[in-house]
Amino acid sequence: MVKFTKLTTLLAGAAFALSGTVALAADYTLTISSWAPPTHGINAKMWPKFVEMVEEATDGQVTAELKLGIAPPPAQMDLIMDGAADASIIFHGYQPGRFVTTKLIELPGYEGSAEAASVAYWRAYDSFLRAADEHRGVKVIALHTHGPAQLHSNASVTSLDDISGMKVRIPGGVGGDVGSALGATGIQVPAPKVYETLASKAADGVVMPLESRKGFKLTEVAQNVYEMPGGLYRGSFAFIMNEDSFADLPEDLQKKLDDQVFGEPLSREIGKIWDEIDAEGRAATEAADGNAINEASSDDQARFATIAEEVRTKVLAEISEAGVDADAAYDQIKSDLSGN
Repeated sequence: MVKFTKLTTLLAGAAFALSGTVALAADYTLTISSWAPPTHGINAKMWPKFVEMVEEATDGQVTAELKLGIAPPPAQMDLIMDGAADASIIFHGYQPGRFVTTKLIELPGYEGSAEAASVAYWRAYDSFLRAADEHRGVKVIALHTHGPAQLHSNASVTSLDDISGMKVRIPGGVGGDVGSALGATGIQVPAPKVYETLASKAADGVVMPLESRKGFKLTEVAQNVYEMPGGLYRGSFAFIMNEDSFADLPEDLQKKLDDQVFGEPLSREIGKIWDEIDAEGRAATEAADGNAINEASSDDQARFATIAEEVRTKVLAEISEAGVDADAAYDQIKSDLSGN
């Protein structure tokens, strides 16, 4: 699938070329499929960082170009397996039942930044989760999580009790487990559809990280944020690559990418970017007329801690059934996040 571009010039602006410098001598150009809006941090910052790291590691021999709208979010895994593109980002919760061990990083109660959590996630994957082989058919090149997910709604929510009975867009994975525990009626809609879902009143709210205030323009259709310290959950993502596309690269370039880019280095950089865009989302909310952030009361925080523990017990049991030492993997993540 990799396009061989020996000493050719990439057409300026074609297919949202991401390279910081036009790759006059790139030998290999990867095609990236992405589903987020063009200005979202995934496309505006994460994929450019990926390209920057790839070009730097390979001395410009490998670059990439971004294409949007090839397939909807849930179809990205199969799209990469089929070779319709070389690399993509997937959100594991969009395919219920296909991924179980990835729910480990989504559990509520973790402390720390998205950067720290993404690094801890990759290490747990390397030590424990990889053995479950849930990404068979593609090469996992990074794993990351977004920042703490909060409830965004048009009507003001100031208590956990207010959530019961609400129609809330909640992704699959642990987000769905938490929504059910809170008594919400879950509606599964891919992230690019949340604006129109809220604008049409098909949902009363959505649970997403703060970056969505800006990335998906929630300041316009969900003016209130109910914020639980630490978040209601964290989402699980993977950057994936077609196995044949990677194998088509010369062995020396494969080694450079594996050693310098893929795995923990890329996971760290993507997590760091998510911290940046979460901060931008908070700032956009604070600057928007009529928007408010309501922090959960101490009583609600205590109540949610009990709910979170019940969800953790359930999810760790599911992961154990997948053949992974869930308790050991969970303990490693907690240890990495605490700096031990």
